[in-house]
Amino acid sequence: MKLTEENYYSSEASQHYMSVSLFKNFMQCEAAALATVKGEWKQEETTALLVGNYVHSYFESEEAHQKFIENKGSSLMTKPNKKEPYGHLRSEFKTADMMIQALKQQPRFVGLYKPGRKEVIVTGNIYGYPWKGKIDSLSLENLYFCDLKTVDDFHKGHWQKKSRQYENFIADRGYYMQMAVYIELIKQTFGVSCQPFIFAVSKQTPPDKEAIDFNGDQDASYMEDAMRMIEENQEHIQRVMSGEEAPTRCNHCEYCRLTKKIELPIHASDIEIY
Repeated sequence: MKLTEENYYSSEASQHYMSVSLFKNFMQCEAAALATVKGEWKQEETTALLVGNYVHSYFESEEAHQKFIENKGSSLMTKPNKKEPYGHLRSEFKTADMMIQALKQQPRFVGLYKPGRKEVIVTGNIYGYPWKGKIDSLSLENLYFCDLKTVDDFHKGHWQKKSRQYENFIADRGYYMQMAVYIELIKQTFGVSCQPFIFAVSKQTPPDKEAIDFNGDQDASYMEDAMRMIEENQEHIQRVMSGEEAPTRCNHCEYCRLTKKIELPIHASDIEIY
C-alpha cells in the first residue's frame, strides 16, 4: 500500500503499517486498539489533542493551519449566545496562540524547525514488519529532524506503576521509542542517519519552551530499551491484528467501559486501584 497525505491516517493504512502511536495503543489496551484499527470504534478528539494539532498546523504551513481551523471551527469556539452569535475562541486556543508566539520569538526554534520539509512520510521494515512515520520537520541536508510537542508542564512527574517511580514526560509519553523508530525509518527511506530534536512548548501562562536532544548518557540506552520492547511484543500484536489471538482487555479505558458486560459479582476487596 502506498501511503499519501490522504490515506496516511486511514484504517486501511493502520492494517498495513505499524506506527509508534498504534504500537503504544496496543500496549495500553489491545481490545481498544484492535477496534480502532478495524474502524469499529473511534475515540473522541480531546481538547489536548486539538490544541496540539492547532499548534502543529500553524508551523506546517499557512494553508494547513487555515484548513485545520475550517475543519475544526466549531470545536475551537464557545457556544453562540445573544451577545456573541458566533461565540469566541475558547481559552485553550487563546493559550495555543500564546504558545505559537512563544516559539516564533525563539531564534533557535525558527532556525532549526522552519527550514525543514514538513510532514514527511517515511516507511521501513522493523523486525520483519512494515512501519510508517510522519516527520514534523526533516532536514536531510543537515542530517537532523525535529518533532514539535505540546506539554502541560515540562517538570511534572508521571507515576509509573510498574517501576514504582516518577518519570518525565519524554519517558512517560514514549518519545524515546518515537525518536528511535524515526531514526530507523529515515535511514531506510533516505539512506542517511539523522539526529533527533524535540521542541516542546508548555500550556502554562506564560508558556515554557525548550529544545531537547537525545545525546545524554542514558538516552541511547533508553532508545535501545524502547526498540527491544517493540521486538518483544510486535509478533504478538500482529497475531492479534490478524485474528490469530484474542485481544486482551485492560478493563478500565474508555472502550472497555463502553463495551463492558457485568458477569459474576467481584469481591469488594478485589476492586483494583489504578
